[in-house]
Amino acid sequence: MVDTVNSQIRTSRWLLPVLLTVQFLVSLDMSVVNVALPDIRAGLGFDAGSLAWVVNAYALTFGGLLMLGGRLDDVVGRRRILIAGFVVFGVASLAGGLAQAPGQLVAARAVQGVGAALLSPVALALVTVNYPAGTARSRALGMWGAAGAAGGAVGVLAGGLLTDWFGWRSVMLVNVPVVAAVLAAVRPAVPADRRGTGGRPRLDVLGALLVTAGTSLLVLGLVRTETHGWAAWQSLGVLGAAAVLLAVFAVTETWVPHPLLRLGILARGPVLAANVFALLMSAGQFAAFYFTSLYMQQVLGYGPTAAGCAFLPFCAGIVAGSVIAARTVGRYGAGALLVVGGLLGAAGFAWFAAAMAVDGGFLLSVLGPSAVASVGIGMCFVPLGTAATTGVTPEEAGMASGLLNTSRQVGGAVGLGVLVTVAASAGDAAEGAQGLIDGYSAAYWVATGLLAVAAAAAGFLHGKGAPPAETPAGEKSPKKNGERVDPGVSRSTQG
Repeated sequence: MVDTVNSQIRTSRWLLPVLLTVQFLVSLDMSVVNVALPDIRAGLGFDAGSLAWVVNAYALTFGGLLMLGGRLDDVVGRRRILIAGFVVFGVASLAGGLAQAPGQLVAARAVQGVGAALLSPVALALVTVNYPAGTARSRALGMWGAAGAAGGAVGVLAGGLLTDWFGWRSVMLVNVPVVAAVLAAVRPAVPADRRGTGGRPRLDVLGALLVTAGTSLLVLGLVRTETHGWAAWQSLGVLGAAAVLLAVFAVTETWVPHPLLRLGILARGPVLAANVFALLMSAGQFAAFYFTSLYMQQVLGYGPTAAGCAFLPFCAGIVAGSVIAARTVGRYGAGALLVVGGLLGAAGFAWFAAAMAVDGGFLLSVLGPSAVASVGIGMCFVPLGTAATTGVTPEEAGMASGLLNTSRQVGGAVGLGVLVTVAASAGDAAEGAQGLIDGYSAAYWVATGLLAVAAAAAGFLHGKGAPPAETPAGEKSPKKNGERVDPGVSRSTQG
């Protein structure tokens, strides 16, 4: 009995660091190569048209395979998928660092995205299944969200430092020792996969093919809008095909016995609110990183390393917001925190839009709005994870996690595609730096609107259609005065 208790303590101690490393790495590799792109182009001989695929190849496979990766967690087993994801991610990172031709690096980045699509949903699923509802889960979800945001912000800084000091190959190779170290910790840290009394569900192969093809084409179509525009047949044709495939997927999921996505989970108000909010928030947040980086380097004259350092306060604000949310979600509930966090994020984006100027300074044009927006966005990660898994059984935790991650990834791709077009159109009226400012400000005003709509949607949807008896990740829903309260918040944490 003592050995069993000690084993559980060891597992609890190492599980969260492993899951945080997953989220950090996946987010890091979305942004770490951006600063290194000029060196990658010179080193491997990319032409201007193909260089973007160093970024897009990762985004394409990552976004396209998230739903499948989440369901494989439920069907194959979470520890098995975690190990497989790390192996794929590590091998692809090594191959990318050793690439000798453009095609080799693009292929490596695509395979990296496959590994990330396996890893990202399993991290959230393991948090919701292994940490009890209440303070423990809120704290774990806060750290999970902060790790993802920190990875995106640190990626910009790390990309600049690594490229300056060790060359562009280091931005790929740095993953290898990290993956090797975490792989050694997976078996003692992560609970072994066990079959339930009814066995695991079968994989919905047709649904997997449809949603993977549809989501991949959606991301590809959005990527193409950056070079071809929204009205070009190269964009509209791909987006139209994506819409058809995703519509067919939605229909097939209503009759297959083991669906990849059981559409009924979206009838739960908190789950629907979390995914709508994640879609809209990511659309604004991803673009914020993009335009702020351009503003600092193209208008304020920052170098890559200085621009990366300027993102550190944003990272700190995300952590602070996550801590606030973890401590208050039990008192105020997930829905209220999504509203407050969304509005605070919108206020920060509005500050960015208003403060950008040709002669702007770091304090008022970057630091101030970063502090407000980052705290607001950081406050959203805990309630997002809580709401997205409300009423979801352990057997469908991977499904819910894959859905939330897909919403975030697709939202980011949609937002970037739309706001790049907005910035380009708004910046045409002026020349030089002022034209850039006009474009960036217009994009930030749209991002402000997206966050405000996300907050409104969360307030409206969160309490709608919540099931009275089902449980978050298999646990009993707490009651208070005969009424259902926010799942994921234990009785002891109610205010």
